[in-house]
Amino acid sequence: MKILSVMIGTLLLLAPLAAPAAEAPVGSVKAVKGTVSIIRVAAAVEAKSGTRVYRNDILRTGADGSMSMVFRDDTLLSLGPGSELTVNEFVFSPADGKLSMVTRLLKGSAVYLSGIIARLSPESVRFETPVANIGIRGTMFAVRVDPE
Repeated sequence: MKILSVMIGTLLLLAPLAAPAAEAPVGSVKAVKGTVSIIRVAAAVEAKSGTRVYRNDILRTGADGSMSMVFRDDTLLSLGPGSELTVNEFVFSPADGKLSMVTRLLKGSAVYLSGIIARLSPESVRFETPVANIGIRGTMFAVRVDPE
């Protein structure tokens, strides 16, 4: 009984680490320059071309870093030096009519080019910053959030 309890406890502790593997990636990194990392389940993963990005990942560039990524709906996103962005939500199931994308830029700069979700359901896409929310209407924009 004690061994069973230890095994169950271990599985419960490791379950959050396996979550990204069970969940489909929301996109992938296309290019990196300098220092770029992805914070996933409280652990840093070095970002490089081809690295998969999952919901709730935090994309972070160093002072010398920049990166670009493509989401599954063909949305393009680039981050400049000293940036931090969280992928809060991403649902892309057009056949079921389920479309949603929410990102939050905490600091730094980003360039965004909308993909299929914004074309099919623009009200389902939100780009948040600490001071404003940007509603996407099938467009391209650049945004910068200065540190407080």
